[in-house]
Amino acid sequence: MLLAGQINQSLNSTAQTCFSVRFKNVTLTSTPDRNGPFSIMKHSFIIASLLLVSSVSALAQMPNDAIYMPKKTICVAGIYGHSNWNWYWENTLKRENYNIGTQTTQSLSIMPAIGLSNRVNLILNLPYVWTSTSKGNLMGQEGFQDISGWLKVNVFEYKGFSVHGIAGVSTPLTNYVPSFMPMSIGMGARSVMGRVLLNYKHPKTGLYLTAHGSYIRRSTIRIDADAYQADGRVYNSNEVAVPNATDVAARVGILRQKFQTEVFVEQFDCTSGDNIRRNDMPFPTNNMRATTVGWYGKYQPRNIGVNARAGHVTNGLNMGQSTSFMLGVLYQINFK
Repeated sequence: MLLAGQINQSLNSTAQTCFSVRFKNVTLTSTPDRNGPFSIMKHSFIIASLLLVSSVSALAQMPNDAIYMPKKTICVAGIYGHSNWNWYWENTLKRENYNIGTQTTQSLSIMPAIGLSNRVNLILNLPYVWTSTSKGNLMGQEGFQDISGWLKVNVFEYKGFSVHGIAGVSTPLTNYVPSFMPMSIGMGARSVMGRVLLNYKHPKTGLYLTAHGSYIRRSTIRIDADAYQADGRVYNSNEVAVPNATDVAARVGILRQKFQTEVFVEQFDCTSGDNIRRNDMPFPTNNMRATTVGWYGKYQPRNIGVNARAGHVTNGLNMGQSTSFMLGVLYQINFK
């Protein structure tokens, strides 16, 4: 799930698709556009948030590191991402998803990091996402997800220690259906993010330690339903409040002129929300949490380079236990 599973089938064709969901001895039949709380929705980590977390956290010159592009320099990255899961947490109960088998989310992204100055970078991200399952009759979805942007500022620096402030925004680029999970390509919510990042790098060895904390505020979304159930009550509205979230992370690694390698642990938590009810479907109001561990590496001897990232969700709440990887190609352009 980090970062991971998600659509792009038109609203009309989605409305005509009926499906039968089987959890062990329980079978539910529903129409996705008419029964919000019963539409199959397995949120794959973060595609939103932690995609603000999956493909996003994969690169150097990103909102989670202390690396900056120099003034009048752009690093453009082309990224392929892959994430899948077949076990998930229903509240705290870990169980296998029998009705869809293995859920897979893939993406292609273009991500430029622009050096506005030596201490200020602008980072953009545009992902194209597609989903599939190994079982069942749910159609895979595809399309452009959310366009995102971050402004990263080196606020303070002294003898290898530095403090950074990051502000980010994202908004859906297309009219995808956010409630058709796990096949939806995103949560459909606009978001703003504030982050404080601390970093220490040893001048001689390149050994570094990075830690950050973030708060993500998300807008309400509209679903194709007249009512939905959440927090133990029925809401006679098509407007759904998506919980806000926090994320914290720690990274330790080595950064040299031509290469970078690190290991990391990341924690994502919604600040509110309800739990998936027994033998029921996930819903955007759910309180989703995930702990992810992984590795990141980059090799860039000149203006062309490559990078890779792998991650695994070790613990979670109301979400899938995903394993993900990313491969990217970097190209640096100097305008000096």
